Amino acid sequence: MLESMKITRRQSEIRQSLAELANKPEPTDDEVRSMDALDKEYRNNETRFRAALVSEDDERREAGEELETRSSTEWAEMAAQFEMRQVALALDEGRALDGATAEMVQELRHAGGYQGIPVPLDALETRAGETLAGGVPDPIRTAPIIDRIFSKSAATRMGCRMINVGVGEVEYPVATGGAVPGWAGSETGDVPGPQAFTTTDRPMKPDQTLGVQMKVTRKALKQAGAGLEQAIRRDMSAAIQQETGRAIFLGSGSGGEPLGVIPGASTYGITETPIDAAATYAAFRAAAVRFMSANAADGLSGVNLMLRPEVFDSMDDTLLTGTAVSEWDRLVAKMGNTVLTTNGLSAPVGDPLESLALLTTSTDGVSPIFCGMWGAVDLIRDPYSDAKSGQLRITALTTMDVTVARGVQLEILTGLR
Repeated sequence: MLESMKITRRQSEIRQSLAELANKPEPTDDEVRSMDALDKEYRNNETRFRAALVSEDDERREAGEELETRSSTEWAEMAAQFEMRQVALALDEGRALDGATAEMVQELRHAGGYQGIPVPLDALETRAGETLAGGVPDPIRTAPIIDRIFSKSAATRMGCRMINVGVGEVEYPVATGGAVPGWAGSETGDVPGPQAFTTTDRPMKPDQTLGVQMKVTRKALKQAGAGLEQAIRRDMSAAIQQETGRAIFLGSGSGGEPLGVIPGASTYGITETPIDAAATYAAFRAAAVRFMSANAADGLSGVNLMLRPEVFDSMDDTLLTGTAVSEWDRLVAKMGNTVLTTNGLSAPVGDPLESLALLTTSTDGVSPIFCGMWGAVDLIRDPYSDAKSGQLRITALTTMDVTVARGVQLEILTGLR
């Protein structure tokens, strides 16, 4: 029992005893001494009570901090025990789920509606030699972050923030106007007048659903055993990662796809700078300088650059006059993070061949790109299409959307030859 509760109960007993003694018209000497002693104890207890509250407040605060982080930690620990093999057997044979797998599925069903068996995104990561990280606070909204699933993807390496959304829509208010500094022109002069603090919203809506289908043969279900779980996890994770990474940068915004960064450059307010020349370190340095001039980056170390492998091939083959140093050597030595991808940028076209490059930077902890993924992966079995051969056809559905908070944190270079 808390010390403050013990003191409160004792104070109640003292008040009751004092009330009984005070009602006596002629108390004896012993009763008078008893009232004095009880009164003195009551005053001392008031001081002890305040001290106990201060001490217990610190204990409550420490316990509260522990409880705030305990849920995400426990969820990560349960995800580490989630078994995809149980899900496959439940869909194929109707076997009951048990352990951490059953507990997570039940909790996900309470949070949202699923046609099949919900699979947490955390469970799709390859766990060999890894330690799961718990949720961390997002600079705009506190949300559990799922970066570890796609930790090696081009999107996260370019600063994209992956956010797991429960239900509904998410909006990111971005400040567009506010405080204006200025000096008083004279001793009695006024400083510049105030400007309204204004914002614009960057919403993410659950309008786009990504589907991944796979077949599991009857032989694989009977023969693979526990190894089937790792195989399904790797296959699903790779498929979702590949298509999500492509959609973040190249999504058309139609046909069920979200609007990606490059096709949506004008919508998001992203600057497109034509180079129309061979790719050089000077061109990328100039773009980084534009970031710094706009107060979006502090230096080259905070700038991310995404290129096609063909651009790397051209730059690495171009040596500086009289040296063995190539344009590529200069670039990787000074640029913060250089990412080569064939998934996030379209193949070079034209004659001569021309490609694109994307530069991003995080400003004041705000990511340049946000990708929201709603709930868990909905795993559904088709019991009819492959029933004759005993195969298990599985469809995994996940809902996602992409948005850019501030276009000034991104720049696209076109015409790189």
